[in-house]
Amino acid sequence: MLNSRAIIVVLLLAVCQSAFGQQNDRYDYYSSNRDMIRNGVQAVLTCNGLFTSKRSLEQVFKQELAYLPSVVGDSSQGNYHIDRKLKLVSVGGGEDGVQISAVFREGIGCVVMAPDQSSDDIPHLPSIKIAEPPVILSQTPWPEGDLLENNHLENEALQAASDWAFERSSPEQDTLSLLVVHKGKIIHERYAEGISKDTRTRTWSTAKSIAVTLIGMLVDQDRLSLDDPLEIEWLPKVAEDEEDPRHQITLRHLLNMSSGLYPVDSFGMEYATGSGLAYWAGSSSSIGARKRGLIREPGAFWDYENYDTLLAVHAMKLVLGEDYHQFPYQALLSKIGMHNTLLSTDRFGDFIFSSQVYTNARDLARFGLLYLQEGKWNDKQLLSKEWIKFVRTPAPSSAVRGSDYGGQWWLVPDSRTDVPKDAYATAGNRGQYVIVVPSRELVIVRRGLDYGKQGFDRWDLTREVLKALDQPGSRVEVQK
Repeated sequence: MLNSRAIIVVLLLAVCQSAFGQQNDRYDYYSSNRDMIRNGVQAVLTCNGLFTSKRSLEQVFKQELAYLPSVVGDSSQGNYHIDRKLKLVSVGGGEDGVQISAVFREGIGCVVMAPDQSSDDIPHLPSIKIAEPPVILSQTPWPEGDLLENNHLENEALQAASDWAFERSSPEQDTLSLLVVHKGKIIHERYAEGISKDTRTRTWSTAKSIAVTLIGMLVDQDRLSLDDPLEIEWLPKVAEDEEDPRHQITLRHLLNMSSGLYPVDSFGMEYATGSGLAYWAGSSSSIGARKRGLIREPGAFWDYENYDTLLAVHAMKLVLGEDYHQFPYQALLSKIGMHNTLLSTDRFGDFIFSSQVYTNARDLARFGLLYLQEGKWNDKQLLSKEWIKFVRTPAPSSAVRGSDYGGQWWLVPDSRTDVPKDAYATAGNRGQYVIVVPSRELVIVRRGLDYGKQGFDRWDLTREVLKALDQPGSRVEVQK
């Protein structure tokens, strides 16, 4: 517990910020950071767009980079360099700020390099050897493979729901794919021009729900605990005879986005400090996550911070040791057929499980199906029902916002009455959603490259799909 003296200090700091923050905010002291991060965003998204998603440079500028407020150059020219042999992209330099580079690494996707690194450092960057699928995916029936049975859909209303997802009134809502799974079968699958079932795109924060699945497996094995103090070496270190108040933080606090740690990814600091430096500028995701001080009682305040997720991933790493890089593949991805998924790391080899996973719609549908089946896959319980209950239980601190957040999964807000209350979803920037509706035996996957104000609503999509399935006279037949 925070003592009364610490609470008074926090309140005084808040008063001072309120009184003097206005004039201090007139100059952006983080402008150089923002330029560096902008270059890094462009480098990473271009690198992954070209070499992970296998898209053209024109497509990358038109869609992957569309959400950026400013871009260096265009698809024909600019202050950037692409080395297709090395699979390296460098952006910026000179008047455009510090140059940042990203390079594709096998089994990982594109790794962002530190500003002072060069192509000579590429061989020393991490890579992960991923085992080949044990089956030929094109010849293996869904869901273990990509061979579909004769799924026959007689439902014009579902096509209307699909049109609702693709034909948006705003060009800023850019749907790439829609996939609907009902009772384990794919009953609708649609892709935008230039996208196929094999196209891997960034999950953004949908990755958090994959991370919490792996963490749950370790909790199920009693290798991690939800409510014990975390065995984390906080930074900076305090003297041995001092008690670091951050030892109050538990795994539950982190997964509920209520650690109480100083915010670095919110309150206007996005793309300036915090995880932005790890995502886009080559900083360590682990060191940055452990450097924040405690300013609130753990569990008392909901604050969406990427570093909370990465702290939980760091705790996972400490438990796994040498098995860290292979565990996600052996315990989860290969077990449920997610063979098209790449888990990216920073340049130090730490998984950036708060955002940087690249995968396709079918792999995310498999992931949703695991949850729909209450953690069971082919009669094997990969994840306990108790853990699924945890991720679907509202975080106490989310009550002020409608109890819409559980454990790295989003829940139906209290205010929504037009979709089943048992539905829950992943959610990632630019419109990455995996929606699970247990009462309707339904999984919906929507991938997007939204930009601007975005605004695509996952619960509205759920409503439209359910409306289609409930329409009188509609029927879905799955023929074997």
